[in-house]
Amino acid sequence: MTSSPRPANSPTTTPSHPAHTLLARAHSPDTASRIFGDKIKNKPLLLNPTASADRDKRALRRHVRLRKQEYYLRKRKPRPLSAKEKRELGVFELKKEEVSYRLYEGLHRMWVDYMLEVLGYMKDGQVVQQSLRKTVTPQGGGPLLASADFHGAQLEVVRCADAGRVGTSGIVIRDTKFTFVLVTAKDEVRVVPKKNTVFRYEIPLPEVAGEVREGGERQGRSLVFELHGNQFEFRPADRANRKFKWKVTDYL
Repeated sequence: MTSSPRPANSPTTTPSHPAHTLLARAHSPDTASRIFGDKIKNKPLLLNPTASADRDKRALRRHVRLRKQEYYLRKRKPRPLSAKEKRELGVFELKKEEVSYRLYEGLHRMWVDYMLEVLGYMKDGQVVQQSLRKTVTPQGGGPLLASADFHGAQLEVVRCADAGRVGTSGIVIRDTKFTFVLVTAKDEVRVVPKKNTVFRYEIPLPEVAGEVREGGERQGRSLVFELHGNQFEFRPADRANRKFKWKVTDYL
């Protein structure tokens, strides 16, 4: 038994919704179908607001989430400033009232005590007995001096590719990778490049560090060192754990 094909001119099925029946009485079939689809069939269903108990739970969850976020931001390590941000904020700019040689003389005295402890002449602020001191040699004291911090050191340029910089002396207030920033006795800031420059600095021994003659000259002995800038082109933090090797120093 085979089914007969559906005639082409058979009427299309219409929705059996009561609203569509009422619309079909007043409008044409196409208009009734369009109005039924737009106004009734696809009309959004607006629900009632949530109960107060649900709102309280949502507010509690939001409060807990914000407290956790606040705790995380408070405990998180802040991101360091980039070089561009430091320049924009003027982190490394020195104010005019800060450029004073007398202001940094105290820093230099602290640096001298620090270097004496590095070399073993002082310990915990007390002078070590001469019999217990170690002799400062290039092999033993060289690595200690190379990895030390030079903020506060009194440096003097003794040799330089630029002859105009020879004789420049001052206290180091900034030690960068390629330069030393010095404050001179005339309250001037000088930026001296390390490349092709030899610096000299002096460390007075502790037993005569505070004794002064009537003429103002320092008594006793001092340790005098020369620093070759070509081998010192590192940041202070990078020098702390760096191993230095002996190199030829006949470039000047």
